[in-house]
Amino acid sequence: MYKRVLIPLDGSALAEQALPHAVSQARHFQAELILLRVVEPFAHARGMSLSVLKKMKQQAHAWAGEYLESLVADIEEQGVLVQKVTIYGRPHTVIAEFAESEEVDLIVMSTRGQSGLSRWLMGSVADRVVRGAKIPVLLVRAERNRE
Repeated sequence: MYKRVLIPLDGSALAEQALPHAVSQARHFQAELILLRVVEPFAHARGMSLSVLKKMKQQAHAWAGEYLESLVADIEEQGVLVQKVTIYGRPHTVIAEFAESEEVDLIVMSTRGQSGLSRWLMGSVADRVVRGAKIPVLLVRAERNRE
């Protein structure tokens, strides 16, 4: 049923709580698992030179790649084919666009389970992905105390 499973990770323990579920789905369906790390644009970039901004972007991209690489061996030991991808942009937009362009069959991601005012003020990447994705999204409610 699923040939390509995508798990967006932001480097947090909270996001990684969805990893066992993504690995399980990939293993069950003998699917490829794609680890995606979205490097967000720098919020306080005004006043910085283009060369400094470029170096910061390259460093953030390198750190994101190292983070994903640290997860690969463990997943491969479980018999799952893994691909790691780092992309620069806004997470909710990039995740949905990547899933569509790369013909992903399932997105698995954590949600913080925010509700009410905090969700409205801070927004929810998971909520935006669910609304923007054209494929199934499996949300794993992350436990804050496991972080």
